[in-house]
Amino acid sequence: MMMQGAADINQALYFEDYKLDLDRYLLLRGDVELQLRRQSFEVLRYLAEHSGHLVTKDELLDAVWAGRAVTDDSVTHCLMEIRAALGDESHTKVKTLPRRGYLFDLPVSDTAPGTQSAAVGSSFISGRKVVLALVATGFVLVMILSFLIWRPVPTPPASQLSIAVLPFENRSNREEDQFFTDGIHDDLLATIAKIGSMKVISRTSVMAYRDTTKKIPQIAQELGVANILEGSIQRSGNQVRVNVQLIDAATDEHLWAEIYDRELTAENLFAVQSEIARMIADALQAELSTDEQLRIDARPTDNLQAYELYLRGRYLWQRRGDENIRHAITLFEQATELDPQFARAWSSLAATHFTLPAYSDTPTSEHYPLAVSAAHKALAQDDSLAEAYAVLGSLADADGKWAEAETLFLLAIANEPMDSTAHLWYSEHLFQLGRLDDAFEEALIAYQLDPLHPGINAMLGWIYFYLNDTSNALKYAAAAWDLGHSSGLYFQAWINLRIGEFDRAVGFAEQWDERMAERFDNRQIPLTLKLIIEAKVDAAKRPLFLEMLAEHEMFAEHETRNFIRILFAGYVAFDRIDEAYRVATMVLDLDGVHRNFMWNFWRSDMAPFRQDPRFAALVTELGMVDYWREYGWPDVCQPAGDSVICK
Repeated sequence: MMMQGAADINQALYFEDYKLDLDRYLLLRGDVELQLRRQSFEVLRYLAEHSGHLVTKDELLDAVWAGRAVTDDSVTHCLMEIRAALGDESHTKVKTLPRRGYLFDLPVSDTAPGTQSAAVGSSFISGRKVVLALVATGFVLVMILSFLIWRPVPTPPASQLSIAVLPFENRSNREEDQFFTDGIHDDLLATIAKIGSMKVISRTSVMAYRDTTKKIPQIAQELGVANILEGSIQRSGNQVRVNVQLIDAATDEHLWAEIYDRELTAENLFAVQSEIARMIADALQAELSTDEQLRIDARPTDNLQAYELYLRGRYLWQRRGDENIRHAITLFEQATELDPQFARAWSSLAATHFTLPAYSDTPTSEHYPLAVSAAHKALAQDDSLAEAYAVLGSLADADGKWAEAETLFLLAIANEPMDSTAHLWYSEHLFQLGRLDDAFEEALIAYQLDPLHPGINAMLGWIYFYLNDTSNALKYAAAAWDLGHSSGLYFQAWINLRIGEFDRAVGFAEQWDERMAERFDNRQIPLTLKLIIEAKVDAAKRPLFLEMLAEHEMFAEHETRNFIRILFAGYVAFDRIDEAYRVATMVLDLDGVHRNFMWNFWRSDMAPFRQDPRFAALVTELGMVDYWREYGWPDVCQPAGDSVICK
């Protein structure tokens, strides 16, 4: 039992091999000081003092910021810094319990290891209230200044248990073997990511460094990792050579290197991947749980031909496009015919059927049922595949089954916490339901795992745009466009309109319209983003534009989802709320437009639409109110009896 009184207040907390020095506001691991901002230190202290107990976000905000006006994302930024400092990439030490709060899941002591210890819990707080108040007073100026920079994406120091697997060099005589080299690289990356304590940068970001001339330390700094794995693969006849080197990015020195010469069989390929993952874990002193060891040692298939078809399919699918995805579907189908128990091939088949409609005129009604079937077949063979859960989650979203989607996305993340796509798709799910702060947190996690992913940069751009953070919105919109994501053009047009850069707004809108025309075989689309922007800028053009909206509304149900979004946005932009609700009602009867359409609800300039009494009926019919009652309300909506009121 702890003694009472100010003189007996403990000056440090201990957990694992860390020391939280409460007098000097330092987090130490041995003699090494780990960098934390002051508010991150206070968050960690509060969580540690409540070790083993659920702490709500409101409770944390009140305890650390004492009622000062800050955004909820202040907590998000602090947690990311804390997890980086503790090497908690898998979120097992500092857990986020969705819609409930946070849990510090480590035993905490108030005395150094080897001495008589008392457990730290909620009773520890009562003796510290006065001290906390004095500390808050003494550092109030520092805290205020720290909040002047709003919602930046933090760049925490790289954890030692972090790695980027650079693209492997294809040393085979045949250029067509590139698919094999890339496939082995991707599978090895996925195998290493099964080590729960390891941060592994996702494929999209590392592939940007193919044939790079940048030095290892620079690459590691850009990706936020402490270690780099390089390698090459050479296939010749029925033999394969895999050459790998693990490099400490800080010193540019080799930690470990090995050459594997093996007969080309599926069993040998997976055995080599497992051994490399184990050697990396040993070199970086990462502990493997029994479950992680089993997952690393698993052989997805014993059929080499099926595995090669799978690798070819992944190679094509990752390049997207109508033709590539269709070809990938054929290859995955052939792989599953050769080995019906090949779970990864079934999962990949589900992903290709899910993504094809976004890159073609193919109706979702043709491919979504096939995606559902393939995903269930994948999980029947391996119920730990994040991709299959994430596909099912997105398909549930498309059907407006919000609670089911929530469960599926959380299953995806629970099984593979390092899967950046699962975090991205979950972020999109939260975003369309108005939970922008939660969407922001998931997008930040995805960004830390895959900072050069075009879709993740676009997602951050969208969120910042909707939150009226113009500077960051422009930053990530430009990054998304530079990385090849066309939506970066769309909201750059709106952002520049918002800040009065009219010529730039029109220019971005024109580029967006051109990309949309190319995507749909250069078909002429009468309603374009450029027309909306020009009508907003030039009052003389508004009557003609509004006439066009009315004229083309009758054909909306036969048009693309992009056309419907522009039709809806056009009406709201000019305060034609009745017409906007007419389009919204029409959308309820259309197939697969929920996500694309509902994002519009949460823009700041959509407030007149949300404030209309019909909005409550609309979101109720969409099933969103039932979802909110179970999982939490958006910032702009709150319950009002049996209904909802939004601002």
